[in-house]
Amino acid sequence: MAYQIYLKKNEEKRIVSGHSWVYANEVAKIEGKDKNGSLASVFSFDGKFIGKGYINHASKILVRIFIRNDGTDDRQFYLEKISAAWEYRKKLVYDNCCRVVFAEADGLPALIVDKYGDYLSVQCLSLGIDQRKKLITECLVQIFDPKGIYERSDVALRKKEGLTEVKQVLYGEVPDLVKIEENGLKMLVDIKNGQKTGYFLDQKENRFAARRYAAGGEVLDCFCNSGGFTINCATTATRVTACDISRPALDSVTANAALNGLENIDTVCGDAFAILRDFRREGRKFDLVILDPPAFCKTADEVKDAYRGYKDINIQGMKLVKSGGFLITCSCSHYMSSTLFEKMLAEAAKESGRTVRGVEVKTQAPDHPSLLCADETHYLKFYVLHII
Repeated sequence: MAYQIYLKKNEEKRIVSGHSWVYANEVAKIEGKDKNGSLASVFSFDGKFIGKGYINHASKILVRIFIRNDGTDDRQFYLEKISAAWEYRKKLVYDNCCRVVFAEADGLPALIVDKYGDYLSVQCLSLGIDQRKKLITECLVQIFDPKGIYERSDVALRKKEGLTEVKQVLYGEVPDLVKIEENGLKMLVDIKNGQKTGYFLDQKENRFAARRYAAGGEVLDCFCNSGGFTINCATTATRVTACDISRPALDSVTANAALNGLENIDTVCGDAFAILRDFRREGRKFDLVILDPPAFCKTADEVKDAYRGYKDINIQGMKLVKSGGFLITCSCSHYMSSTLFEKMLAEAAKESGRTVRGVEVKTQAPDHPSLLCADETHYLKFYVLHII
């Protein structure tokens, strides 16, 4: 008999509101017996049906609910779910490159699918999804007819599910570099070895927004990675200095600049914190400074240290902006809430000795929708500040 999960009293409220995760410590009892990773039914303390999801006894998240009726997880289910997610992106006029499936936000917890031209990049982040990888791949082939599908399940999160990290071709052939189009620009994406699933698609509209603040000025782009902000800003700026600790990342910046015929880009390899301090000692100033670091905190326990890191780098960034210029600063950790991030920015402004005005606040691109009932799906903060 399939697993039947009964929650402790009053533990169903968050889940009934639409959240997918059922934590092991929220469970009162488990009835039935099946394989780990199988489909389990979840009930409230008084026996009311809530939904179904894959169970994993090795994870603190015991069940991830994704079916709220008497349906099942057959081929037709996956075809309909993925097709609905793709139809939403097409309504937003996304085609060449976008996130096609954003896990919980698209009703498919632990599944990420990104589209890069004729190729797909996939992440399977739970045991249940990993066990159905072949079925999901078949559905993706039927819907998208891609030239290749590559799995980028090389993330530490899988260890919490009792899974190993994996990188492999799931279908067709996948080249080392894939050419995409973003905001009218050509970009080379390394699906096999690039950050995340190959590229930071969640910032694409924010990268376009940055062009107006870069217009006619000198720009410093820290943590530039393969150059998304750098290339966009170079279309309007007089000069862009791109900084990253990774030499291969800077090589990608150079290649993407050449691909778009841009010759107003310099690269600097090194730690961003040190580079900012070096520039300050040299007396360099910029019309726009961009800070888009990797997540400084990936758990709630790391927030305090992350706060100090964000504050330090924003103080340095503010000090390097010319009077009347702009600072674009970001955080991609959902643990660093918008309220906490704004508090940090206010303290950084005070300690930098600059007068700072808020100009624009944005979040992740619409192909990364967030659920109002799940804070984890709303993670990206993008702030534009005017430094007087």
